[in-house]
Amino acid sequence: MGIPTDMRDAWVSHRKKSSSFMIPSPEEDLKFLRSKMCTQEGVRAGMKSASIACVASAIPTLIAVRTIPWAKANLNYTAQALIISAASIAAYFITADKTILECARKNTRTLYDKSA
Repeated sequence: MGIPTDMRDAWVSHRKKSSSFMIPSPEEDLKFLRSKMCTQEGVRAGMKSASIACVASAIPTLIAVRTIPWAKANLNYTAQALIISAASIAAYFITADKTILECARKNTRTLYDKSA
């Protein structure tokens, strides 16, 4: 089941025709470039933070599994991977979110200062 091919082709061609009438303003292009730059900056900072968190959580986890009897008995490979990946994922998203919001705030202040 799905959309018949002739309906799908008509819908796609209609979308292509309707989008050709829209001409973006230079301000919109600038806003788009700023938002893209903020997103890239957030991803870069998030990856850096996630890699640091991965190392910072992997070392104690692996040492604990080899030395502490309770951890040796109860934390299998899956549990170890979940502990390390949870720390990395949390660090990535928290850092990326903070970085993107900070960049957006900075861009808003810049636009406000230019208009005033």
